Amino acid sequence: MNKTGGKAVRYNKWGYIFLAPFLIVFIIFQLIPLCTTIYNSFFENYLANGGITQVGPNFIGLENYKKLFEAGDIWVYTKNTMILWIMCFIPQILLSLLLGAWFSDVRLKLKGDGFFKAVIYLPNLIMASAFSMLFFALFADTGPINSLLQSLHIIDEPYKFLSNTGSTRTIIAFMNILMWFGNTTILLMAGMMGIDPSLFEAAEVDGANATQVFFRITLPLLRPILLYVMITSLIGGLQLFDVPQILTNGTGDPNRSSMTLIMFLNRHIQISKNYGMAGAVSVLLFIITGVLSLIVFKINNASGGKE
Repeated sequence: MNKTGGKAVRYNKWGYIFLAPFLIVFIIFQLIPLCTTIYNSFFENYLANGGITQVGPNFIGLENYKKLFEAGDIWVYTKNTMILWIMCFIPQILLSLLLGAWFSDVRLKLKGDGFFKAVIYLPNLIMASAFSMLFFALFADTGPINSLLQSLHIIDEPYKFLSNTGSTRTIIAFMNILMWFGNTTILLMAGMMGIDPSLFEAAEVDGANATQVFFRITLPLLRPILLYVMITSLIGGLQLFDVPQILTNGTGDPNRSSMTLIMFLNRHIQISKNYGMAGAVSVLLFIITGVLSLIVFKINNASGGKE
């Protein structure tokens, strides 16, 4: 007994040794910053008089949260963030499911599928800043898109794409779809290729068509990977920053319709140097992410239980 117990202890020791690097990195770069952010959210700490006078840090309890909700801006920016995420996620997941089904279907015998897989993933490797500058130039008032539309006599004068709420949000969503649909396609394709081919063969023998196979076999068995994609997409959507920041020069125009929560957080840190309020926004964003992720889990479990 003692010898068996000693071996178990030795095996456990190696498990802890292999886990140690992750735990150290997690504690230093995630847990400590998280606790520090929560701690700072209860303090008044900012620069006044044009950044000359340091105010605080003074403990003020929940005052930062109170000011945040009283101003009402937080709800506007939360709505903007969720609208942009929905505009990005729904077309992206539909396109990725379609491409994944095509590339993973051996019956289609697609030629050069490896080349196309590499091509659709390439936009994911481009820096968001470079992508944003490209689209800023393309959709400028004197840019090539307006020139093309005018030459085709579709419009008589340049359309101000970045001065209208709908077009600005659409451009931001389109850019994010282009950058991330390749990554989502690869993930979904991996899940589809992991499904037992005998299930598809049995369905084909029973006379099921492609649509029935997709909705009755492929989608239900893809639920775990779809849940992962949705959670990671939700977290990424709530952290949307670089594209609208560069495209609108940090203003969130027109009329703050493209100002996201992270852009709002950045304004408190970079412009007003209000670290206490920035901490409160961060904590609120953390709570929103946790609540929405929990809702996604509950919905997934409920739909799984019905089948």
